[in-house]
Order: sequence, then structure tokens, then C-alpha cells
Amino acid sequence: MEKKASSFSWKHLFLGSLFIFASLIAFRNPVGSLITITIFFGIIAVLKGLFDIFVRNRINDLTGFKATSLTIVGVVDIILGLLLLFNINVGVSTLPFIFAIWFIIDSIEGLFTSEIARSLGSGYYWFTIILNILGIIIGFSLLFNPVASALTISFLIGFYLMIFGIMNLVEAFIRN
Repeated sequence: MEKKASSFSWKHLFLGSLFIFASLIAFRNPVGSLITITIFFGIIAVLKGLFDIFVRNRINDLTGFKATSLTIVGVVDIILGLLLLFNINVGVSTLPFIFAIWFIIDSIEGLFTSEIARSLGSGYYWFTIILNILGIIIGFSLLFNPVASALTISFLIGFYLMIFGIMNLVEAFIRN
């Protein structure tokens, strides 16, 4: 009897855990320093951008599908992360706008690549669709009301990170 290869993804587990950890920090101290949030999310943006580019290459190797949107989103994530890390004052003042655009772009990219999620199961496909639509709604809420979003950014960021953390954890356990 042949033993089936493990379908567990350590990369998704790590990224999901990182997102959930970041969300718990945002929920725990909403009045905390925006500088700390800026630095922390700058690091996460760079890591996520690198991960998106890696995943794009892996998808191309496995399926032949060229997910160009993943490369574009990965590069945008890296640029935003570097902006947050190396220009703290600009990062703090533009954080609501940066996250609004990030939410929108990331969620739209998630909708464009949702067909990949269909191969993991119908339930996961619809879970991904719903979470990406929520991400777009949150992104536009942040974009068009920056004063309110600045006041509630820790909660909104925590919510976003929790969503993508859960998505990555689920994907870590159901990868083919």
C-alpha cells in the first residue's frame, strides 16, 4: 500500500499564524503607537509580497497557470512595505490610505485567483469569495472615510489580518 504524500503546507501555516498574531496585537491595543503598527505592517507587507511571488512561481510550476496578478500584488506589497519601513512619518500619516488600497487590491486579486481555490473544494471557494468581498468593502470604507478609519484602524487592520490568517491556516491543512 502506497503512503500518500503529506498535503500540509508549512508556509501557509507560518503566514497564517503571523497574520493572526498581528491581528491579536491590533485588537489588544487599539490606542497603541501608530509607529509600531507602521513598522510591524511594513515587515508583514514585505513578507507577504515575497510569499505572493513565490506562490505565483509555484502555481506556474504545478499548473502552468501564469498568475500575473500575484506578481503585481507581490511587488505592490513589497513597495508598500518598504515605504512603511523607511519613511515612518509618511507611513503613519498615510496608513489609512495605504491599507485601504492594500485591502482593495489584495481582495480583488483574491477574486481573480479564486478559481484556484475551487480545486481545493467548493466550500473553500465560497469562503474565499465571501472573505475577499468583505475585504473590498472594508477597503472602500477606509478609503472614503480616512478620519474615521484612522480612529478605528487597529480594529479594521486586526479584522483584515484575522481573515487572511484564517484563510492561510485553512489552506495549510487542505493543500493538495
